[in-house]
Amino acid sequence: MCDETDAGEFARRGMSRREFAANGTLAGLAACTPVDRVGVGASTLTEGMVQVPTSDGTMDAFFVHPAKPAPAVILWPDIAGLRDVKKAMARRLAGEGYAVLVANPYYRDVPAPQFADFADFMKSNGFQKVTPWRNRATPQAIMRDGKAMVTWLDGQRAVDRGRGIGNQGYCMGGSYTVYTAASAPERVKAAASFHGGGLVTDKADSPHRVLQKGTSYLFAIGQNDDAKQPEAKDELRKAADTVGAPAEIEVYPADHGWCVPDSPVYDAAQAERAWGRLLELYAGAI
Repeated sequence: MCDETDAGEFARRGMSRREFAANGTLAGLAACTPVDRVGVGASTLTEGMVQVPTSDGTMDAFFVHPAKPAPAVILWPDIAGLRDVKKAMARRLAGEGYAVLVANPYYRDVPAPQFADFADFMKSNGFQKVTPWRNRATPQAIMRDGKAMVTWLDGQRAVDRGRGIGNQGYCMGGSYTVYTAASAPERVKAAASFHGGGLVTDKADSPHRVLQKGTSYLFAIGQNDDAKQPEAKDELRKAADTVGAPAEIEVYPADHGWCVPDSPVYDAAQAERAWGRLLELYAGAI
């Protein structure tokens, strides 16, 4: 999982925002993302920040979608929150034909963006800063948020309500996908966790204890996460089999954070492989 124990490695391998731009990482992501401009043809997307009412307040979120009604997807960010790279990832997914809502997981405390990028997160003592915000995002709170986002999405003309809803999460957002599916199992039909943290714990409300029969899962595990908790993948498999839920569970030859382009451990090849598996999941489940 993503916590202070990763800080030393991130700092050692970290890049500044300027260095990321120089090596073309974010530019490469933008190149395969449809541009949101009127008159660009079939690739035109509509996007903007939106307000999602929840039982705990109002969540600010980013919403991007194609011109025609599309199946909805909720995207849960990693520990550094809703920022430009998450918007870029959402645009890319919207270009594949999905209406994508990117949550601000810290809305109870601060609006997005909390950090410009992961380098800013590290320079800003991000782990310490987000700790009280994360503590308020209990499993019960995330389930309330998940249900609220599903309700909001079902009220949008851009969403094809005849299709199921998918959701994906990174780092701490990995466990949030499981809770979101549990919050609205009649609507959320897919949950994808990429280098997710806290998926298997000894708590009664551990994510692996709330898997749903009607949801398809993808658990893409970082090799260093697996080294810290090698039993997690087996417990996830056992839990999925127990409820009869289809689940793809794989340890990738990449470190925690490898899927996010502004992460210091971003692995383009393995990120693309994980992206392909995500698209396969959604094609079959929603």
